[in-house]
Amino acid sequence: MNPARSFATFARPAPHLATTALGLTLACAAGNPALAQTSSFEPRVGQEGKDVVWVPTPAPLVERMLDMADLTPSDRLIDLGSGDGRTVIAAARRGAQSLGVEYNPDMVALARRNAEEAGVADLATFVQGDLFETDLSKADVITMFLLPSINEKLSPTLFALEPGTRIVSNSFRMGDWQADRTQSVDEGCERWCNALLWIVPAKVDGVWQLDNGRPLYLQQTYQTLEGTLDGTTVHNGKLHGNEITFRVNDDNYVGRVDGNTMSGAVKNDGRTWRATRQ
Repeated sequence: MNPARSFATFARPAPHLATTALGLTLACAAGNPALAQTSSFEPRVGQEGKDVVWVPTPAPLVERMLDMADLTPSDRLIDLGSGDGRTVIAAARRGAQSLGVEYNPDMVALARRNAEEAGVADLATFVQGDLFETDLSKADVITMFLLPSINEKLSPTLFALEPGTRIVSNSFRMGDWQADRTQSVDEGCERWCNALLWIVPAKVDGVWQLDNGRPLYLQQTYQTLEGTLDGTTVHNGKLHGNEITFRVNDDNYVGRVDGNTMSGAVKNDGRTWRATRQ
């Protein structure tokens, strides 16, 4: 099976998209692919799109975003609103299977040509589609340069992804979900030079019980935790993907979440612990 083809399949837009705001254009492109392959198309900064205008991410920030995501050749990346394909192509150059989702069919055609010219068409796939209709579940890394309102609308879908999924945004936040890390690029970048990284946390909200019978109550807000262990307040509760840390009195708990179980050690003295969700 062609890996690029199999990776792109889940992001194929739903059939009804051909009758949305760009209905006539999309229907014509579907009937005559040559219309979407017009080589004379030149994108214009600020041109209107479905949800946002097109503004390209500066090349230095593209590289910084991929660095922050710790992108490896074994990762699968999805770029939402992929435009001329620069982020997808940069990821493909690092050996990662990469997919760009873009609503404008002319931009999709341009991105495909750019990938061919860059020699990475085997790793860089582009589909015409709506980012809100795209299945993101197979991605290890998601990149985006969207408006804050779009990021916020996407946040429930992103938060529901597999723990450890890395999400990197150019410049804009994601509602009340605070970024795990923020970095800026100064050299070679004049505008839109900030990158924000989120690591999707495991879901641990609820009632747990340690193997020694002590009850653990956790209240989760994205990657932060509050609660009690056997009636004693939990402090400094944090999640980083499947990794969990919290402090109770002077005991610092570290561990790993695996669905409805989690286990680890108390750093102070090496005691092991295990808890099961009730």
